[in-house]
Amino acid sequence: MVGAGWVAATLAGSAGQVARNIAQSNLTKQIGTVGATQVRFLFGLPFAVLFLALVHHFTGEAIPALTVKTLAYTAAGAVAQIGGTAMMLKIMQTRSFAVTTAWLKTEPVLIALAGVVVLGDWLTWPALIAIAIATAGVMLTTLKPGMGKALLAEMGPAASGLVAAAMFGAAAIGFRGGIISLPEGGFLIRATTTLVLSLALQTAMLLVWMALFDRQALAGSFRVWRGSLGAGFLGAAASQCWFIGFSLTSAANVRTLALVEVILAQAVGYFWLRQKVTNRQLLGMAVIVIGVALLLRTEV
Repeated sequence: MVGAGWVAATLAGSAGQVARNIAQSNLTKQIGTVGATQVRFLFGLPFAVLFLALVHHFTGEAIPALTVKTLAYTAAGAVAQIGGTAMMLKIMQTRSFAVTTAWLKTEPVLIALAGVVVLGDWLTWPALIAIAIATAGVMLTTLKPGMGKALLAEMGPAASGLVAAAMFGAAAIGFRGGIISLPEGGFLIRATTTLVLSLALQTAMLLVWMALFDRQALAGSFRVWRGSLGAGFLGAAASQCWFIGFSLTSAANVRTLALVEVILAQAVGYFWLRQKVTNRQLLGMAVIVIGVALLLRTEV
């Protein structure tokens, strides 16, 4: 049951994230990158609170009392996620985007290592091999022919990608740590409580930042409130699924299975945007599927 639960939650989160990215890309054209990014936190928080109220109502479980450990883990995850997002946005402005993105996708490997050190989430050798295979598939899908040397030679993009990957990895570890540090409650109430806490912290931090440095983008998100609400809902729904996954298994398992997002994004690009898919990308997606299949065989 637990195995099926984290798989279903992660796949739903991956689909939700692809939908959220599409919604945010539309908002970016209207209110800019920073304005569209903060929507996932500011407009996602009310929906997360609603999710928590529904879970509390239907399960009958009390909302867990927050501990210092939960606050510390969740705050660390919240800050790391904002930092990773900011670094990713900076990457998008560079000429070496593909190289940096390839390094960014080393996140599951970094999470696997950090999870052992920080949370004691030990993984089997077959699981580690599966994570490595799936990550290699993503890098194969991302890189273009002839970029192999650039992957190692361009130290700036490589460093940026690894820093961003480390931040997103730290966020996943922090959120799982926050969830499992709650003293009571089932996995659903603990996951949703931690989600509300993380979004509340991120919303507060970003509101202060934007009020001081980017009021125009903040005002713009309210001006296009319908699109912002849609993106906020999709972001909160996707995050709810991620957090349920984190409550049931290691962060490395969740983020490795989440690499199917690459395949979903390629499918959207092909069927909706009429973008071509190369043989190299098909090979990369096949390798991702092999890695994910090995992971599921090992961990479910």
